[in-house]
Amino acid sequence: MELLKLATDWAKAEVFSTRFFIIFATLFLIASIGFWQLGKTDLAKTYIIPTLVAGLLLMTIGLGLFYTNKSRITQFETAFSADATAFYLSEIERSESTLKEYTIVFKVIPILIIVAALLILLVNTPTWRAISITTIAMLIIILLVDGTAHARIESYNKELQLMDIENH
Repeated sequence: MELLKLATDWAKAEVFSTRFFIIFATLFLIASIGFWQLGKTDLAKTYIIPTLVAGLLLMTIGLGLFYTNKSRITQFETAFSADATAFYLSEIERSESTLKEYTIVFKVIPILIIVAALLILLVNTPTWRAISITTIAMLIIILLVDGTAHARIESYNKELQLMDIENH
């Protein structure tokens, strides 16, 4: 039962964490509406589409992860009841696979941030500035939320590795 509790606690923490994507998405969408309604300068008007797109992307990520992890909680119970050993092995494999994916994420996102920062320096048009600044803001949010998720899955994986499968 300790294995099921560990997995369920991890999934519940993920559900909580993904809400931050939804919160930031909502803020980007509000900003887009604000730029649309209140934007007087060309630069302010050019933020409408980039903040809308960033908001929609973050909302898609947030809702997708929210429902995926929410459904995992019941799937965990079913899989654990069916075969605890198979569940244990699948969780080890899934957590290790996820850790490898985060390695890629933490290399690609900083490169994208650098590219967007260079665009701000090299391209002096309001549209590209708005796109670059919004992209940097969105990617920083992704790094913040994924940083905590990475720490959680790393801890989860270590705890799984320490478990005695025969007694769970």
